[in-house]
Amino acid sequence: MKNTVKVNAKKLLNGATMPTYGSAYAAGADLYACIEGEGKITILPHQTVLVHTGIAMEIPEGLVGLVYARSGLASKRNLAPANKVGVIDSDYRGEIMVALHNHGEAAQEIMSGERIAQLVLTPYVTAEYQEVSELSATVRGEGGFGSTGTK
Repeated sequence: MKNTVKVNAKKLLNGATMPTYGSAYAAGADLYACIEGEGKITILPHQTVLVHTGIAMEIPEGLVGLVYARSGLASKRNLAPANKVGVIDSDYRGEIMVALHNHGEAAQEIMSGERIAQLVLTPYVTAEYQEVSELSATVRGEGGFGSTGTK
């Protein structure tokens, strides 16, 4: 069963491409680079560049937009969002931009209109944090990184 929600989106720059889904059951909508001027940018090895999409949107209340890497771009060209997962809150109305990082040893070119990331809309829960003097006990307790895989 597929859930669909209407999201208002606005093109802010000439040449901007609306997000699209690559298949009928894709969870993430592709975000496209919108590069003015020469229509391309070069990302040097180990450099991070903020790439414009030219799109702003109204994410419905109760949903968050999560910006993830595109698997092909990450595995074949070593390009992925610098912050790993971007968070777009429902009250943000500015341009969606992707901080692409080049993890490789070769410079990479991004062309305007190229798919650079994917946007997943998902529900979220907010918490009311309460300060307490003690937390409930669990079997794991305070075991941290790697503590559940040791024998």
